[in-house]
Amino acid sequence: MTGTPDNPYADRPNRFPLPPLIFAGALALGYGLNWLAPVALPLAIVFKAAGALALGAGLALILWASSTLSRAGTAILPHHAARRLVTAGPFAWSRNPIYLGEALIIGGFGGVEGALGYLVAAAVFVMAMTHFAVVREEAHLAARFGADWQAYAARVRRWV
Repeated sequence: MTGTPDNPYADRPNRFPLPPLIFAGALALGYGLNWLAPVALPLAIVFKAAGALALGAGLALILWASSTLSRAGTAILPHHAARRLVTAGPFAWSRNPIYLGEALIIGGFGGVEGALGYLVAAAVFVMAMTHFAVVREEAHLAARFGADWQAYAARVRRWV
């Protein structure tokens, strides 16, 4: 399948910036905001517990989604073409469970550190990932899987 003027992402969804760079950038943003303008979160013990849970849940979600893609025999790396439309496992309730897991990790650092900067970075991450990765990946999947993709997208939310 070759990219067309209507869908330049038909061959592969992402070129630059790659989603792992967006994730790393968001973590750096959270760290930088916390370093430059530290704003402590109230109820430290509650946020620390919630942050630890978010970190664990984010990591578990990433591992589950990655293993689901691997078992399905399709691309895990965001700059490779999808070979199959995966709708099982965590993909049954989120179209982007790996990115959701990454958002949980960024937010989890905010809870563990008690730092608002990481929560701001998590929101920036979701906006940047949606604009630079998710929209492109959705165009890629629509080009490759047509009606199957449309049906899946109609029943499963983009994030949660």
